[in-house]
Amino acid sequence: MKKVDIFKKLRSSGLRPTKQRVEIAKFLFDRDTTFHFTIDSLENHLTKKTTCKFALATIYNTVHAFKKAGHLSEVDVRGKKTYFDTNITNHHHFYDNETSELIDIDASEVVIQKIPKAPNGKKIKNVEVFINLKN
Repeated sequence: MKKVDIFKKLRSSGLRPTKQRVEIAKFLFDRDTTFHFTIDSLENHLTKKTTCKFALATIYNTVHAFKKAGHLSEVDVRGKKTYFDTNITNHHHFYDNETSELIDIDASEVVIQKIPKAPNGKKIKNVEVFINLKN
């Protein structure tokens, strides 16, 4: 991703492009593959991969601004952990209980033949298949 794209992504999220936010955005979006992370794991990755110092609040606020702007999706692992996903397309996940790793499953690889009707007054927002793995 070009530097100008990083600035656009930050501004479209309502964020001023500070040095720390630019580094967070580069780390999240300047990659070839999907990245799944928790706030804590992102902090660990940033500490190892960059020379910037990051306040946890800066990471938290930046990630949530990206989510609110639609640049990240949020994946709740059965109330245990909240992951964020750089893949915002409609897709499904494997979850490895031993390694706490999320792995994407392309939506076309899952065939859903029937889903129940939503309760009265509700609409189905999306359907996500979540497959738990073990050794």
